[in-house]
Amino acid sequence: MAYAGALRVGGAVAAFGGLLLGCTGGGAGGSASPPVPSETARSATASATPEMDPAREPKTAAQAQALIERVISGPELFGTGVERATPYESEPGQWAVLGDDCLWRLEPLPGDALATLTRHFEVPAAGGKGSVRLSATVTVHRTALDASWEQARMLEEDLDCTEQTQRPGERLTGLQSLSFARGEGGNTSGDDLLLETGQCVSDTRGGPYPYWWQQAVLGSVVAGTSVCGGRGRSEQELNSLVAEVLPRMLLRVEQEIGRPTGSASGTKGGGS
Repeated sequence: MAYAGALRVGGAVAAFGGLLLGCTGGGAGGSASPPVPSETARSATASATPEMDPAREPKTAAQAQALIERVISGPELFGTGVERATPYESEPGQWAVLGDDCLWRLEPLPGDALATLTRHFEVPAAGGKGSVRLSATVTVHRTALDASWEQARMLEEDLDCTEQTQRPGERLTGLQSLSFARGEGGNTSGDDLLLETGQCVSDTRGGPYPYWWQQAVLGSVVAGTSVCGGRGRSEQELNSLVAEVLPRMLLRVEQEIGRPTGSASGTKGGGS
């Protein structure tokens, strides 16, 4: 059993734009094509590789939680028509664990993580179209190495579990995963990017619908977003909701704990 800070829409969740260009998938009943950010979003995150300043990274759970609150998305970052879902925020001190049986369970946050938070959103059903589920997650680890290990564990889990049960009646199917270092596959925002595409299926909402999840590492911070489509929702609609969210959250991370441009030694302190 491996720990995972990754979010999963509509399931047991914890702790994650699409930067992979040229990957394609099927239609509403097949694997989703990865979300593609606008030129504005890409140029905003395509500057020189940011250098994280260890002196600015959180050292305590309180500092980590404060950083998360400044970084994580709210409904407004997804755009017009996105609302808070119920429940809105994950329980403090818990994150999701994917077992060897490919079933997600909530467990206490492990010692290598300081804090994590997932927020849940939705686009309500309207105009004959079904609802859309969205999530954003930020996890702060004790060190950048701990964050990198989380990313590596997630890739291993995804390769082992191409079908996952989030909770009774909620599952992900046909999952495919790719990992890209900075500069590979269009990844210009994170030290490492993990992308997962597939379908989401629900006993109550129907499906399969396009699903994708993205998670990126920047210093000691892991951030992710995901989307599960709904009846009659096109991939273009889903792309417009999530493509720019992750790059914007990573830019906030860089502003919080990155070394100021031209600075040889970072700003003292680790947040409030």
